[in-house]
Amino acid sequence: MGRPRKFNSVKALEDIWEEYKADCDSQMVLTHDFSAKNSEFVSKELKRSITYTIEGFCVFAGISRAAFYERYADNEKFADTVTRMKEECEIDARKKFELGIIPPQLAGLWMSNYGYTTKSEANVSGNLAIEQTKLDGIIAQMCGEENE
Repeated sequence: MGRPRKFNSVKALEDIWEEYKADCDSQMVLTHDFSAKNSEFVSKELKRSITYTIEGFCVFAGISRAAFYERYADNEKFADTVTRMKEECEIDARKKFELGIIPPQLAGLWMSNYGYTTKSEANVSGNLAIEQTKLDGIIAQMCGEENE
């Protein structure tokens, strides 16, 4: 017999998920910049957001990833909530990519977690071959467009 669940109800899991998202959206970061006006370095604490992940949630909640999938993802009672959590992680990453919070050079890495590819493909439309860039392919997938 395994260890007991940390969350005995769907509501308890949803509540800690909301706490995790709020924590991700309100990370305080100390930033430094040079003020040309005053000829000095200025430091300020700013609120920044980080991307939601199931792994980050597990650390926040104090459970292992294996336990999360075993006790919640594979349990019919929690399956809908876990699916929604995964979908919210994907949407959050997409939003942060589109808003420029995730640097464009990392977009392929992040979005590959959700089944998007960065392959360049040559598409044929009539007699013209069109070479798509990696970023164009990701954007087309994110917008739900199909390659013609």
